[in-house]
Amino acid sequence: MGCFPCFGDSNKRSNKKINTTHNQHNDQADDDARHSEIVKTTPKETQKKEESKNAVVVQQLETDQSFGGHGEMEEIKAKPFTFDEMEYATENFKPDHFLGEGGFGKVFKGKLRDTSQVVAIKRLDRNGTQGIREFVVEVMTLGLVDHPNLVKLIGFCAEGDQRLLVYEFMPLGSLEDHLHDPSRKSLDWNTRMKIAAGAARGLEYLHDKMNPPVIYRDLKCSNILLGEDYHPKLSDFGLAKVGPTGDNTHVSTRVMGTYGYCAPDYAMTGQLTFKSDIYSFGVVLLEIITGRKAIDNTKSAKEQNLVAWARPLFKDRKKFHQMVDPLLQGHYPVRGLYQALAISAMCVQEEPSMRPLVADVVTALTYLASQIYDPQIHPVQNC
Repeated sequence: MGCFPCFGDSNKRSNKKINTTHNQHNDQADDDARHSEIVKTTPKETQKKEESKNAVVVQQLETDQSFGGHGEMEEIKAKPFTFDEMEYATENFKPDHFLGEGGFGKVFKGKLRDTSQVVAIKRLDRNGTQGIREFVVEVMTLGLVDHPNLVKLIGFCAEGDQRLLVYEFMPLGSLEDHLHDPSRKSLDWNTRMKIAAGAARGLEYLHDKMNPPVIYRDLKCSNILLGEDYHPKLSDFGLAKVGPTGDNTHVSTRVMGTYGYCAPDYAMTGQLTFKSDIYSFGVVLLEIITGRKAIDNTKSAKEQNLVAWARPLFKDRKKFHQMVDPLLQGHYPVRGLYQALAISAMCVQEEPSMRPLVADVVTALTYLASQIYDPQIHPVQNC
C-alpha cells in the first residue's frame, strides 16, 4: 500500500495517561521522586533575582540529566513574570477566564498588563500528574525555538511554589474540539489536510531541525492547537525527551504518553525512538480522516481502539469509504482519501522500522494539502 512514490522523491497519543515503569529501562531522567525545585524561588522584593530568573532556569536545566544534560543551550527567549502579574492578567484566576484543564493543571485566558497581549496561562497543579520536571522541560523546549507550527511560549512564572507558563493564545482551541465536539462546525477536507500537514511540519522540526533532536512523546489531537484560519501548532512539551544520537537507536525510559496514541513497541519495551512519534502521528491522521476517537469506550469492543478497527479495512480499497468521517457528507477526493489512508497505515505499522521518516510524511501531506478539493466542481461521493 505504498503511496509516497506518488509525490516524487523525499527530501531525505481516550486521553488516559500511560505511566508504566520498566525496571530494566528506568533512567534517572524521568524519576519523579527527584522532582526538586529546579527553578529557584524568587521573592518579589528581590528585583535582581527576578531579573536573573531566566538564566537560573537555563543553568539548572543545562546540568539536569532529565533533559539530556546538554550544557551548550543558548539562553531561553521566554520572559519571566511575577505571580502578581499572573493574577492581574487573569483577574485572580477568575472562573470566567477558565479555558480547560490537562495533566499539568488549569489553563486561563489572560491579558498581560504591560502589552495588553491576550495569552493563555497554564498553572501547575501541585497535585496533578505532571510536575517541576515537566515545567522545566516545557520552558527549555519552547523557550529555545521559534517555528510556525510550534506554539509560542511567551514567558513563565517561578515564584515561591507557583509554576505558570504563558503561551500565545490560540483562538480556535484544539483539533480534538473540532473533531469530536458536536457543537462545533465540521472541518472540511481541505482544512483537515492543511492541519495534518502543518502538524507534521512541527514534528519534523523537533526530529530533524532541533539540536539536540527531540522526541515529542505526547502527540495527540488535544495537543494540536488551532490559530486563525485553522493554522495548527503543536503544544504541551512537558513529556518531550532528547532523542538518541550517534550510534544509539533508542532512549530507554519510563513509558509515558496517552493511551491509544502510544506506539506498541514503546509501551512494551520502554525503548523510545523517533518512530514512536510517527505512530502517534498516524493515529492523529486517522482521527482526522475518520472523525473517530483514538479510544472510544462508547463503541462496541471491536471498534473501541481506532487502529485495531482500521487495520483490516486498510487491506481492502473497496472499504475505504467506510472509514471517512460521515460529517464530510461525501465531500472528499477519492484519490486524496486513498493517499491519506495509505500514509496513516504506514505510520501505524507495528514494526517501527516499517514506519516512514517524518520528512517523507511532510512531503506526502504537503502535496495532499496542495490538492484543493472544490465541492462545486468535484463529484460528491456516494457513501
